[in-house]
Amino acid sequence: MAIDKKTRAEILRLHHAEKWKIGTIASQLGVHHITVRRVLADDGVPRHARRHRHSKLDPFMPFIRQTLARYPKLTASRLYQMVCERGYQGSQSHFRNMIAAERPKPAAEAYLRLKTLPGEQAQVDWGHFGKVKIGRAERPLMGFVLVLSFSRRIFLRFYLNAAMSNFLRGHIDAFEAWQGVPRELWYDNLKSVVLERRGDAIRFNPQFLDSAGHYRFLAQPVAIARGNEKGRVERAIRYVRDSFFAARSWRDIDDLNAQAQAWCEGIAAERPWPEDHSISVREAFERERGCLIALPGDRFPADERVEVTIGKTPYVRFDLNDYSVPHTHVSRSLVVLATLDEVRILDGADVIATHPRSFDKAERVENPDHVTDLVRHKRHARRLRGQDRLVQAAPNSERVLADAARRGSNLGAIVAALLRLLDEYGATELEAGIDEALKRGVPNPNAVRLSLARRRELRDQPPSIPVELPKDPRLRDIAVRDHDLGGYDGLAGDPEEDSEE
Repeated sequence: MAIDKKTRAEILRLHHAEKWKIGTIASQLGVHHITVRRVLADDGVPRHARRHRHSKLDPFMPFIRQTLARYPKLTASRLYQMVCERGYQGSQSHFRNMIAAERPKPAAEAYLRLKTLPGEQAQVDWGHFGKVKIGRAERPLMGFVLVLSFSRRIFLRFYLNAAMSNFLRGHIDAFEAWQGVPRELWYDNLKSVVLERRGDAIRFNPQFLDSAGHYRFLAQPVAIARGNEKGRVERAIRYVRDSFFAARSWRDIDDLNAQAQAWCEGIAAERPWPEDHSISVREAFERERGCLIALPGDRFPADERVEVTIGKTPYVRFDLNDYSVPHTHVSRSLVVLATLDEVRILDGADVIATHPRSFDKAERVENPDHVTDLVRHKRHARRLRGQDRLVQAAPNSERVLADAARRGSNLGAIVAALLRLLDEYGATELEAGIDEALKRGVPNPNAVRLSLARRRELRDQPPSIPVELPKDPRLRDIAVRDHDLGGYDGLAGDPEEDSEE
């Protein structure tokens, strides 16, 4: 059974100081005598000092020791099954207590305390600081931490995810804040750094390697399950949690980063330097600053780059939100380049749209000009379709439209009026009405309407009753068959017989 540190200390005191026997200690403390023996054995008390009692497990002990020597991490439950298959008939609890002392203890591993030269090394890692609610979106709050191994100077910057672009931004901002680059940067096996690893064979992320080449530092992933190799950044993250982030209030991510910068340059920089408490981390950093590699002349591009395909609606979906583009670019493949503040949409090398970035969810970010141009285009397209139908039905209507265009009249209204006349009178009559209006020198829809009405009166025809047809073409174009109405006469009876009565 597992015991706490206080009980363990009391067992050792009673055995060594008070000279109590094992059975007495077990009965007084309420623990099993095997537990007492295990504590004493761990403390170096020779096991042969106790009297051996015969156990059902004795014949199986050579097999158990041999198996544990070969597989020291084998679970007690699996080992119990193996012993039962070989004839053991004791209880599992007794078995567990007996083999607990037989399991080989791993040798304690000693670690060297590594010292680095100024400007030689830095360590990098992410820290997770919960989640942030932005509108309808819930985003992770990630802290990028980079610490110089010599001076322990900390750089801290918060982002709303741990994407590759933010990983690169953290490096660039740290280098620019310090006006220099350490020669080696040590990492855990992050996907932003290591895409695949088999032993010492490492396949690096190509975009990360480009940034390492740009700033001329060596990327050094630590060995698997060797977090102690980057213990300085691990301790720095704990220090950030305890000294900076705990119980802190902030308005937004920009305010949080402003406070983080002030903390790095103030409290964190003024703490005692671990190697010599007589000076501060700030003073140690001043010694290290001159040993850093100089910055290159240009900044490495860390913008997010995403290829997107536009559907029938003029919007780009990027990072949970929709951004408008000109309607002329629908059904195309475009490229989105995004910073933390701005989203640019490119068609080849041409920037076709620029928007402020949103970290909300399902938000539609629009340029009013894009919407206005789309509405204008739709109206123009409807007018063009109407003109095409009108000219095909009544070719002379083209002369009416040309005259209206010269006078600056509203072509859309003229086309709509002539189309209504086309639906009411038919193509032949409309053509004749337009001819009369042109001969009288009044080429407008009102003159055409008067001409068509006069022609109907000359034929002694009643005025038509306007019928509003359904807009749905499936209903408007239904073919209705004429039926024989003679059957209704039979239902009404013989009209002559009715007259005789």
